[in-house]
Amino acid sequence: MFTAYAITTAVTILANAGIALADLLRAGFVLANSAEVGVPRAWLPWLGALKAAGAAGLLLGLVGVPVIGVAAATGLVLFFVGAVAAHIRARVYYNIAFPGTYLALAGACLVLAVVR
Repeated sequence: MFTAYAITTAVTILANAGIALADLLRAGFVLANSAEVGVPRAWLPWLGALKAAGAAGLLLGLVGVPVIGVAAATGLVLFFVGAVAAHIRARVYYNIAFPGTYLALAGACLVLAVVR
């Protein structure tokens, strides 16, 4: 069980760290997507910081502070539920798989962290 938790968490950490960096650097695809779903550009640094904090919390959970890992996974699940909801609200369905994938990763981390 630990191997599944470790691999899933490592992938989720890398994915969230990568997208947090893209948010903080205001990558073109991030700007285009946020405009489509109605997220103001001024929110991007804050959203990137939340994703980075989630990745850092997952890392702490992986290296021995399980309560932080569970809290981080819970926060990321809630964050990406909001992202999926923003896509649905804006009726931007063609790329909803991206926040959906991040949501699935965070959800898997949460479940594996709790049952571990």
